Amino acid sequence: MLVPLIVVLLGLVALLWSAERFVGAAAATAHRAGMSTLLVGMTIVALGTSAPEIVVSVMASLDGIPDLAIGNALGSNIANIGLVLGVTALVAPIPVRFSLVRRELPLLLGATGLAGYALANGVLGRFDALFLLLLLVFSLWWLFRADTPDAPEAGAEVGTIPDMRLARALLWLVATLAVMVAGSRALVWGASELARGLGVSELAIGLSVVAIGTSLPELAACVASALKRHHDIAIGNVIGSNLFNLLAVLPVPGLLAPGVTDPASASRDYPVMLLLTLALGMLLLWYRRGRLGRLPGMLLLLAYLGYLGWLGLASISG
Repeated sequence: MLVPLIVVLLGLVALLWSAERFVGAAAATAHRAGMSTLLVGMTIVALGTSAPEIVVSVMASLDGIPDLAIGNALGSNIANIGLVLGVTALVAPIPVRFSLVRRELPLLLGATGLAGYALANGVLGRFDALFLLLLLVFSLWWLFRADTPDAPEAGAEVGTIPDMRLARALLWLVATLAVMVAGSRALVWGASELARGLGVSELAIGLSVVAIGTSLPELAACVASALKRHHDIAIGNVIGSNLFNLLAVLPVPGLLAPGVTDPASASRDYPVMLLLTLALGMLLLWYRRGRLGRLPGMLLLLAYLGYLGWLGLASISG
């Protein structure tokens, strides 16, 4: 038990070290390439911090454990809204831009509904997976098509963006992403070994330990973004990561290990993800001209802790 604990600590240190540098490199890349920081949060940062989920899902599917991969995708989305966004709002209230409500939120709500449709019949096949991947391509096309450079009022934070050449910013982006992925994998392995030693089921691991572990890059990146006042990256990363989880991570078991899914994933965990996504949408609509402050952040975090408690009781009784 000592070795997994050490690996967990080392993975956490690696994630915290790389997160701040990764966000700085992403912001510098956005500035040099003429992209808005919001779009970078929705694409580069979201895809980068979703890489652990993709890696875990591929490995689980190849090992014949597709339910762990599905639980990882759903659990990561639940953690992103309840844990990541909740903690980030507690650290620093997040300004909500109207473009999030007008452009990105409908994509997330649509992807959430279609993912539920794919899981509803209890079978996740290759057709479902290909359909979700096509939606991912459409979403990326739509985001790039609708993107505009930072507006003057949104560009007031440019002075806090690291002054790097594009090549150097991209190098740092790749290097820090590699450290984040390695740290996340180490953390997930150590936590999984600890959980198995305590007799926790693999499904529970996928929905809790693995989901939290693979969501830590989002948590670290969002907190670092909020502290550096790159608010667009913080909230855009949560929405973008959830899009990638539904449209890039969830299709993995459908492609590599198609078949019947665990009924609990669709009957218990998907509804929780759906409710939290709808709650996020309502909060963004309510605060579309203001800030997502500490009170809603605390409510989201409490909802996530309640879900973990429910999952723990279900795991013990099962």
